[in-house]
Amino acid sequence: SCMNACPYDALYINPETMTAHKCNMCNHRLEQDLEPSCQIVCPTEAITIGDLDDPTSKISQLIARNDVAVRAPEQNTLPKVYYKGADQAALDPTRTAIANDGMIWADTTEQHPTVPVTLGKKPLDMEGVQARTAYTTKHKPTWGQMVSGYLVTKAVAGGVMLMAALMVLLGHSDAQGAVGVMPPIVAAVFLGLTSVLLIGDLKQPGRFYYLLTRGNTTSWLVKGAYVLMAFGLVAGLWFLGGVVDSSSTLEILAIPAAILGASVAGYTAFLFAQCEGRDLWQTPLLLPMLLARAVAAGAAAWAIADIFVDVPAPDAVYWALIGGAVAVLALSWMETVSHGTRHVELAVHNMVKGDNSPLFWGGLALGAVVPIVFSLFALWADDGSVALGVIAGIAALIGMFLSETAFVRAGQSVPLS
Repeated sequence: SCMNACPYDALYINPETMTAHKCNMCNHRLEQDLEPSCQIVCPTEAITIGDLDDPTSKISQLIARNDVAVRAPEQNTLPKVYYKGADQAALDPTRTAIANDGMIWADTTEQHPTVPVTLGKKPLDMEGVQARTAYTTKHKPTWGQMVSGYLVTKAVAGGVMLMAALMVLLGHSDAQGAVGVMPPIVAAVFLGLTSVLLIGDLKQPGRFYYLLTRGNTTSWLVKGAYVLMAFGLVAGLWFLGGVVDSSSTLEILAIPAAILGASVAGYTAFLFAQCEGRDLWQTPLLLPMLLARAVAAGAAAWAIADIFVDVPAPDAVYWALIGGAVAVLALSWMETVSHGTRHVELAVHNMVKGDNSPLFWGGLALGAVVPIVFSLFALWADDGSVALGVIAGIAALIGMFLSETAFVRAGQSVPLS
């Protein structure tokens, strides 16, 4: 999370400790009143490090007397690295490109965009490029399919309890197997998968314990862990109420289960919002999208479970699946036509027309259109609706994974350095 939260691409994973590291200005040297190594070895004295709080220091005087710029000032992170006489275009990696004149000293990657030698004559997809890239390197995306899978598994866990609460509110709390026992079991399984994916994605899984004992409570990674634990507790109580066939217990737990189910699905919107380096993930549409996916995922799980238990109100399940899928389509359309920062525009282009477009459009077709069609057929069918519901449910979950993968990848496709 911290690596995606950094808008300067300044953090990296130490291959020995498997923890996030960044430059500490050679703190071990500063403590001995020595200058950092980079400042010493720079042959042109292009690096100056000092005390910004001391107005008489060399660095403070340089900043006061010269035109200076910082990287990504729009992120409001109050950066303390200043560039003297630098054009802002040279500090924004989205406004630089490799000139195809074969500059022999350039060290670049094939993935970086290329523009004609005359930077004033750019193809449409290079609009806004104003500077030449001389050095770049390929960065492996921090988040991959584990995060995409984690978004799906917790959508199922939260969504299946949302649907269980709906069944209780519809007056089916007496359906012991379908309402009292099945939902918390499914929720527990997918909550366990969520925990496995969450811990597995950490470069130091053993330190997950620190999230609970020494966690930063302002981080939604820590808050999310507490939400997952509270949800697990309520699901456990729901299971006990179902086992003893206590309708009153389920009725008492219905509202808390619905609130925590929505929280399990939706808290990631706030976690992604803390990733200041990824503007696509800052969208206000993410929370309603995650909630819509939770409804669709929960209904999909119930449609599939209809094979094993007698679902008391299958029509409600199909309508919930249709409603969730329609909301996903509407929010996806809003996401693709909305405008934001240059980072957002580039990420949306990557998701809709670029490398991740097959995943995005395939995910919408399989995860929204197919479930809507098959759910409508199931509502109209006299028999065989269970098979149609199973197809709709499986398609919804697979499509959701594809769409989430496209969203996670596209958000990381824009270079930060």
